[in-house]
Amino acid sequence: MGATKTEHFTNRQNQIAILAKALGHPARVAIIEYLMGVDTCICGDIVNVLPLAQPTVSQHLKELKNAGLIKGNVEGNAICYCIDETALEILQGYFAIVSTSLEKKKNNCC
Repeated sequence: MGATKTEHFTNRQNQIAILAKALGHPARVAIIEYLMGVDTCICGDIVNVLPLAQPTVSQHLKELKNAGLIKGNVEGNAICYCIDETALEILQGYFAIVSTSLEKKKNNCC
């Protein structure tokens, strides 16, 4: 029996939680922002712009990739990373629903 009991929630709720958790560290947000500004890059490129060691950046990239926020393709002896647009579309859709709901309730807040 898991502490979070994720089986009691919908697939969508679990998916949003996984994506949100992956974005729950400022270094990962910085990596996503960096990748939005470039077509693709390798880990070394990110290490050059963040105040983190290469192994730390690699761990953050792994977390983002496991969550589905980025993709990585092997090019020679390096992995080339880019944004996975599908994951961002899922987040965008979720926050659009939240925003619409909040707008409707704007004057009915407790």
